[in-house]
This record gives sequence, structure tokens and C-alpha cells, in this order.
Amino acid sequence: MTGPSPDPESERESEREERKATSRRCIATGEVLPKPRLIRFVVGPENILVPDLEERLPGRGLWVSADRAALDRAVAKGLFSRAARATVRVPEGLADRLEALLAQRLVRQIGLARRAGKAVAGYEKVRSWLQNGTASVLLAAADGADEGRGKLRALAGGLPLVEVLRADEMGEAFGRDRAVHIAIARGGLAERILTESARLVGLRRFDLARPSPGTASDVAMAAGRNGT
Repeated sequence: MTGPSPDPESERESEREERKATSRRCIATGEVLPKPRLIRFVVGPENILVPDLEERLPGRGLWVSADRAALDRAVAKGLFSRAARATVRVPEGLADRLEALLAQRLVRQIGLARRAGKAVAGYEKVRSWLQNGTASVLLAAADGADEGRGKLRALAGGLPLVEVLRADEMGEAFGRDRAVHIAIARGGLAERILTESARLVGLRRFDLARPSPGTASDVAMAAGRNGT
């Protein structure tokens, strides 16, 4: 004996509610995107715009794509004030400040992975993890030399490759001056590192570093393929 057939309309409604809970509309582009591809802002005291990277601050969220062009457009056209229906004071150099915050968050996530035994740095250790299948994400310094990069990239195969941090930033996660290669083991930390990397790619200016070959959407898609 079989149960009642599922109601197609109920299933569609459930899917719509799920998308609504996990997606938001960018005030600059109008696109509805998954939350990990957006940055949440709130209006704080004295009507100053505040980035809410943890997505926990009280108040109505104002969401913008994790993309420098979208953020610059929102600032230039007064879209934060329009969305908030009030005059919003935007801090000077918002995009640069946000880039720095995202870089710090990514470095902290890598540091957490290191302390949990889920990350290694240095060519030989990274190569060993790639060869034995421990690594699920490969990070390479955006301003690093080409030496060894191609060999590790070949070993990485289809693994996500992230080139968004400078060597000094990657080294900070390991308590050293520089790190050019880092491997991350499979798990929740790898997923969070990919999410934070995708956000930073969209905001990072590579004036003084090697341009990343990927885009924010490339890294975000890699997070899904990684299966972490």
C-alpha cells in the first residue's frame, strides 16, 4: 500500500521558501543570489553603514554582491539610502575597507585550519598532501613566483585553486613571513575557506599582485564541486 502522492504545488512552494531563506536580492544589480555570494550591511548608530560579515547584527539587511563594481555602484548612486528609505552615511573608502576585512577573515579561517591539523604550507608538504589525496583545496600566493606553481597545479588536477591572498597574508596564518603554497584538507573549514575566498576575489584589487585567473563565481562554483 502506497501513501498519497506528493502535491506538486506544495513541493514548488517549499522550494520557493527554501530559496527565499538562502538567497537575497542585490540592491545594486537586482540579481537574486545565494547569501555566500553577497555582503550584508546594516545601518548602525548615527546612520553609518556597517558591514555585517557574520550576518548577525540587528536591523534590516542591505545586501550587495561580493563584487567591487556592484559596491561602487551602490555607493555612487545612493542605493543604500534608497533601500533603507533613510539617509545613510557611507564610510570613506568602503570597498578598500571591506577588502581588508575579507582578507583578514580568510587568513583567520586558514589559521583555524592549521591549528586543527587541516592545513599545511610549503612546497614539499603541499605536494605530499596532493599526492596522497589529503588536500581538497590548493591556495597559491597571488604574488608568488612561478617556480613550482605549475607542478603543484598539475598535481591538484580538478581541485579548487585559489590565488587571492598575497604571500605575506598566507604566511600570517602560519606565523611566518611568507607562504606561497597552502593545502587544505577536506571538511567544513575547507568549505568556509572557499566561501570567503569567493567573496574576496570579487573585492580584491590586484594592482600590486598577480591577477587571479578566476572570478568570484569560479571560486563559488568550485566550492560546490569540492563536495566539502
